[in-house]
Amino acid sequence: MSKQIQNIAVMTSGGDAPGMNAAIRAVVRTAVFYKLDPFGIYRGYQGLIEGDIERFSARKVSNIINRGGTILKTARSDEFRTVEGRKKAYEQLVKHNIDALIVIGGDGSFTGAEIFSEEFDFPVIGIPGTIDNDIFGTDFTIGFDTASNTATDAIDKIRDTASSHNRLFFIEVMGRNAGFLALYSGIAGGAEEILIPEENIGIDKLVESLRRSKRAGKTSSIVVVAEGDTTGKNVFELAKYVDENLKEYESRVVIVGHIQRGGCPTTFDRVLASRLGVKAVEAILDGKNRIMVGFKNNKVEYTSLKEAISLHRTINKELLEISDILTT
Repeated sequence: MSKQIQNIAVMTSGGDAPGMNAAIRAVVRTAVFYKLDPFGIYRGYQGLIEGDIERFSARKVSNIINRGGTILKTARSDEFRTVEGRKKAYEQLVKHNIDALIVIGGDGSFTGAEIFSEEFDFPVIGIPGTIDNDIFGTDFTIGFDTASNTATDAIDKIRDTASSHNRLFFIEVMGRNAGFLALYSGIAGGAEEILIPEENIGIDKLVESLRRSKRAGKTSSIVVVAEGDTTGKNVFELAKYVDENLKEYESRVVIVGHIQRGGCPTTFDRVLASRLGVKAVEAILDGKNRIMVGFKNNKVEYTSLKEAISLHRTINKELLEISDILTT
């Protein structure tokens, strides 16, 4: 254990994700276990700039492991993108005698952490928390499992209506730049087609696929669409095009939306967040800096923040093939 480290701060940044509270709890209680003083920073980087910082205790994080969202709140900060803003943030850390910072968030949060750490030579560790599951260096991010379960549950419910009315439903799930959520929930929900940013099948191929489904005797269909998919201008334009070119179906559009971010985290997300939170504190004590603690091959591994934000996590081709096989 490094004697130079005594006070550790934790913050959440970017979009909220189920399991962030479990990670906060793990960081705080691990710090207490190692006889360190934990601090919570409210409202992400903006709260750091404004000094919205509180000393935490083990009791402060009681009964939060099952709660969605983040007790530390989260916010975007244009000010932190500036040198002046980051200087204010550093001054607040010095003022509160904080020796290291743990950031729970996605690639945007890690980009800010990497720049900040390099500018001020300040120890920073990242914990991946985003429902998109698009961070390089980890098989799963905190919140993805819960969000995919929420999306799958929505698909199951909509299929009941689709079957009852012989309709075609386009269900949009989150994923502006990544299709992991659409792919997992689409396979789990038995979707006839899954449209993701990484694989543009083309609108004509989609229509032909749905036509084949109709000829095969299907009276209703589900198409899961990641919000970043480019098959159509948007999901409504996509449904309109299919309606105009495939008279056999009556289409409806459902946007699952922000309910995917909320709710009690699953067991998997709670355990994942707990493991990563513990290892983040231990990484600081081992002298690590500018790294992300991730989960690969069922164990915790380190990835540099630079790699986590610069390298692209590719979609699992096997899952795409499984989707194609199971929709025949």
